[in-house]
Amino acid sequence: MTDTQQTVYVVEDDEAVRDSLELLLKSDGKPVKTYENANAFLKDYSEKMAGCIVLDIRMPGMDGMELQKKLNEKHSILPIIFVTGHGDVPMAVDAMKEGAVDFIQKPYREEALLQKIEAALQQDREQRKTLGEKQEILRRVKSLTPREHEIMDRMIAGQANKVIAIELEISQRTVEIHRSRVMHKMGTHSLAHLVRMVLSVKDLIDAR
Repeated sequence: MTDTQQTVYVVEDDEAVRDSLELLLKSDGKPVKTYENANAFLKDYSEKMAGCIVLDIRMPGMDGMELQKKLNEKHSILPIIFVTGHGDVPMAVDAMKEGAVDFIQKPYREEALLQKIEAALQQDREQRKTLGEKQEILRRVKSLTPREHEIMDRMIAGQANKVIAIELEISQRTVEIHRSRVMHKMGTHSLAHLVRMVLSVKDLIDAR
């Protein structure tokens, strides 16, 4: 997941501005892809996309905030930088409450925009690294048998082997064997570490 090439996705209805941004980003060595409207980007969108979005807040048809809402519904983690006119600042503040990472007012300094984009790309890298780690933990959880998963849940709840054995009507030795297999499959020797790992992916487990 962290190996995916980062791209700056520019969604801007003004062709001159779009071309100018593309030239600026390419001259700064950043891969860039431009879209003339929100619908065009939405059709191209994939959860595998990495990078950030530079998004005009006011566009004909679907505006920037509508696109942001649709991306939120798709659980997109692409950081969004809104480009706004002077009167759009309150809208941009609302957009940040919905998860946008920043906004910049027109006319803007190119250097200021590049700094915001670099910060957004760094955030994207960190988010994808975390998500990649979570997916690996989830893969380990899925490798457990139903009985091992049951034992793990009870371990995390703080139950002692003796208690687990009594409640599941199995021998304490059997519990110890399952417990050992759980720790091996989850790649840890520490119960505290196991608890932290499982809690970090609880939202993903619950969503399945």
